[in-house]
Amino acid sequence: MEAPQSEPTGRPLRGRVAVVAGATRGAGRGIAAALGEAGATVVCTGRSSRTHPLPSDYDRGETVEETAELVTRLGGTGVPAVVDHLDPAQVKALAERLADAYGAVDVLVNDIWGAELLKGGPADWNTPVWEHDLDDGLRILRLAVDTHLITSHHLLPLLVARPGGLLVEVTDGTAAYNAAHYRISVFYDLAKVAVNRLAFSQGHELGPYQGTAVSLTPGWLRSEMMLDAFDATEENWREAAAPPDFALSESPRFVGRAVAALAADGDRARWNQKSVSSGELARVYGFTDVDGSRPDIWRFMADRERGLDADPHEYR
Repeated sequence: MEAPQSEPTGRPLRGRVAVVAGATRGAGRGIAAALGEAGATVVCTGRSSRTHPLPSDYDRGETVEETAELVTRLGGTGVPAVVDHLDPAQVKALAERLADAYGAVDVLVNDIWGAELLKGGPADWNTPVWEHDLDDGLRILRLAVDTHLITSHHLLPLLVARPGGLLVEVTDGTAAYNAAHYRISVFYDLAKVAVNRLAFSQGHELGPYQGTAVSLTPGWLRSEMMLDAFDATEENWREAAAPPDFALSESPRFVGRAVAALAADGDRARWNQKSVSSGELARVYGFTDVDGSRPDIWRFMADRERGLDADPHEYR
């Protein structure tokens, strides 16, 4: 059961329309759910569907319909939309449907990923680019970068139709962290740095329209796939046979509440072109994870790298 103090007060996003691109599972589902908590209408896109599934890179059971139903249970209005964000025609058709239904969009979250299997596990990391499977590497970039560009191209006209729109680019690692650290492989590294830069460049273009673009990273995310990897559930994850840093992991709802807090902030333009983490925004806005805590693994890792005797319990 969620701690009452972790839930948002009221429905500050009632009447707002959000699109979460890549909402089937993981951070995308958590973001859609948190926007639902805040009362938004949330269009939940992805390829996995009960009725008209598209070929997916994962053979998993989660669907966009489940995410939309969760949004509605939490107080918003969930709308499933089956879309392959690598197909410009499908994304254009989505934009046309949204224009007809709503006229404009207040929040766009680019959370499309789909390359978790392609990036491999720890045994595959640090493989030199000349030894890495080229097709897999290029597929990572297509899934992580091309999808975001295609989606922004077709949906941002709806975001700038009303002043104050918010674009959130979801990645792994802040711009500062990624600039100083090699991330898994050349392809993964490039993908995550590119998404940070997308927020910066799109923020430059949205600024004249009073829009805001932010790059946002969760910490160690307890996604469905991560929990499965440790043979754990959201109820017993603390007992999982996992590395010590897993004590600072966060539920997908935590990064979702970061997005909801940004969307509800009338002064959100102060974040334009910035790269932030869920833990950082929790300190600013005061929201918590579903257990009432505020995990901040990025601050923990930074302090540890500075040589401080960092106790994980002090970062939750």
